[in-house]
Amino acid sequence: MRWGRRYFAVQAIAGAVWWVAVFLSPAVREATLGGLDPVVVALLDVPLFVGASAAAAFGLRFAAVVATGWTIAVTVALAGYATLTSEAGWGVLFMAAAAGASVLALCLLILGRVPTEWILVGPFAFAPADARGGVAVHAARTAAQIVVFWGLFLVVGPLVIDFLEQRWGLGAGFPPFIRIAGLVVLVIASALGIWSAAAMSTRGDGTPLPAAMPNRLVIAGPYRYVRNPMALSGIVQGVAVGLILSSWLVVVYAILGSLVWNYAVRPHEESDLEARFGDEFRGYRAAVRCWWPRITGVRMASTADTG
Repeated sequence: MRWGRRYFAVQAIAGAVWWVAVFLSPAVREATLGGLDPVVVALLDVPLFVGASAAAAFGLRFAAVVATGWTIAVTVALAGYATLTSEAGWGVLFMAAAAGASVLALCLLILGRVPTEWILVGPFAFAPADARGGVAVHAARTAAQIVVFWGLFLVVGPLVIDFLEQRWGLGAGFPPFIRIAGLVVLVIASALGIWSAAAMSTRGDGTPLPAAMPNRLVIAGPYRYVRNPMALSGIVQGVAVGLILSSWLVVVYAILGSLVWNYAVRPHEESDLEARFGDEFRGYRAAVRCWWPRITGVRMASTADTG
């Protein structure tokens, strides 16, 4: 709870400093508010953002709800304004960051923790695959998952972000060689992702999708070198797409995705694996790192072929 209160205290101070800068610096005002009248905006934002955040810092939960709700509303409204006018792009980014952090702080203040299990619903809820499906079925489902998830997270998402980045006047062109390097990295990372998916579907009697997880612990292929090669592949792919598009916001999007996966998803996934595979998974976790690959592949007894 105290970390939530501390965040709201920082937010109140930062908001007050920003408003001082808005009225003293035309450059700050233009970058964050565009053509909006700062006096009119301040009449609402100072009490509902700065004031409510300050009250939340003293532990007033209702004030935290008000500050968080207002921050989200301003983010959405400012994003619409920036998209229509190509103004206030930096204001959208700052408010989006404040909105995300406010939600986390509100959870800490009210619940005493961040309920990461809430994101594990639908296709992201952990469940073993139907053991009656053969290798061909699991491989076909894995291929379909790759098409859907890569299309959504590596094509649609980045293209939308790149469009908004340009529309909001936040673009920063990368040198041509950076784009070429991004393409090379994308090919390598995609190959790792396909290799990982193939090992999962052919050796694990399941798929990489949380809702159809393998029935056997896979210590084969890239899993002999790093525990989460598909996650590593996805993060690197996201960064590579950002380099190809010359979009620093897409790169940030990939990095934020890695943080969400590492701190919100991975603990639940590993708890599930430990509950299902016990000492076998604990031994594997002790031998193989999560992110940093081993130089030589580990060889362990497993319910899956380790070749």
